Parts: sequence; structure tokens; C-alpha cells
Amino acid sequence: MEVEQTSIGGRNGGRNRPPMEIKVVLPLLKVKIDLNWMSIKKKMKKNWNFFQDVVNKLFEEGRTKIWPPGSLEERVQNLIKTWEMENFHKIRIEDFKSIADKFTFSLNGRKILNMQELAKLGGGYNPLLQSSLPEELMCYNPAKYDANSSHKAFITAFPRGFALEILQVYKGPPLIVYKFRHGGYMEGPFRGHAPTGDLVEFFGISILEVNEEMKVVKVEFFYDSGELLGGLLKGAKIESSSSSIEEATSRCPVLRNTG
Repeated sequence: MEVEQTSIGGRNGGRNRPPMEIKVVLPLLKVKIDLNWMSIKKKMKKNWNFFQDVVNKLFEEGRTKIWPPGSLEERVQNLIKTWEMENFHKIRIEDFKSIADKFTFSLNGRKILNMQELAKLGGGYNPLLQSSLPEELMCYNPAKYDANSSHKAFITAFPRGFALEILQVYKGPPLIVYKFRHGGYMEGPFRGHAPTGDLVEFFGISILEVNEEMKVVKVEFFYDSGELLGGLLKGAKIESSSSSIEEATSRCPVLRNTG
């Protein structure tokens, strides 16, 4: 640490000595912050690569369409997969590579949300599972989960991931309309329900607006989240305890790597 002292006016000496302006220079502070962020990014990249490998394996095993390399369908599929991975695994908006500066999101015709508003909902799965049901009828209430608890709930239920597949592209770009499928195997518990091992999937339509750089400006999703949540509640009720949750978490390879 360096300390610099400089006069800021007035006569020197005695009672008229001017106050001293003390400048404290902390050359290591920014370095420490940068190193801390670098360590976080390094861990995030490791988690990103691991999770990407897991989900890609599930995708390749279950895909129903093989699109020609460079086709519009393949480009849309890669773009949405990248956006989803960034949405779940990146913290800072400026680190997103798939979206434009004024990106917006909406679900089933609800209010259009920007990135800051998405973050207020908890990020991750929460914006994707907004519901108009009364709270007492919700089997999953996004308001009771933050990004971390939501992430753990679904990663525990789907330890091999929840893969996206583009089934058809009807129009585009710059305004792309496509049909998609999302699916994974429930091999872990969810909200007190035992794993079934069954494939849980849902289908939907999305409208995607992209710019000249093929970055997402706006995305609108239309689907029934009950198809997903209903499949997760088919298992028998199990005793809810911290030990059972910890046991389920310890068996999940993704959670062991995401911390």
C-alpha cells in the first residue's frame, strides 16, 4: 500500500497548517478482485464443459432428427442450446454470447421481460415455469426458489440433463418460428417424489427474433409446463429429510461438479 500526502491550500506552520489530503493507493486490490473473478470463471468453465458433455450425450442418444450441417435447423438448434447453457451457467450478462444487448423474453404471452427482470424472478428454470395457477394448486412455485435451489431441484431429478431438440423450423430468419422437444430421464427425486426412471418430456413452439449477427433479440415460448411437472410427480411419495436430500445429491454426478 502506498500513502501520498499533498497540501491543499493555506499557509504552512502553526494553527494555520492546512489539512493534508491523504491518498491511499491499493495497487493489489483490483488484482485480488480480478483473480477472484478469474477463479470463479475457471470453475464455471469446468462445470460448463462437464454439464455440456453430459447433456450432449443424452441428446445424441435420444435425438429423432439429424439436420444437415450448416442447415437453418442445425443453426437454430445450436443457437438455442447455447442460450440455454448460458442462461443456466453464466452469471454476468456481459459474458453472454448468444443474445443481443436489448434481449427480451416472454412465456405464453405474458409480460415481456429483460435480463434484469429475469434475474429478479430467480433466473434458471423460474422464468420458464411461470404459472397463473393459485399458489395452493402449484406443484412448483417459482417464487419459493432462487436460482441455486431451483437448479439443484431439477439437476437432482435429471442427473443426465434435460436435452433440447429442434423438430421443425417453419420460418426464418430474422423472425424464426420453430417446434421443439425437451426431454430427460427422471433418475432422481423431485419435491418428495421418488424417481421413476421414465422419460419426461414436453413439446412447444417458439418465436425467435435474431439480428444480423444471429444473436437473439427476442424469444417467445409457448408450451404447457404441466407436461413437465406432471411427469415429475408420478413417482411414489418418499420421506422428506435433509439426509435423503443429501444422499440423492451425492449420487448426482452433475451436482458433485457444480458444488
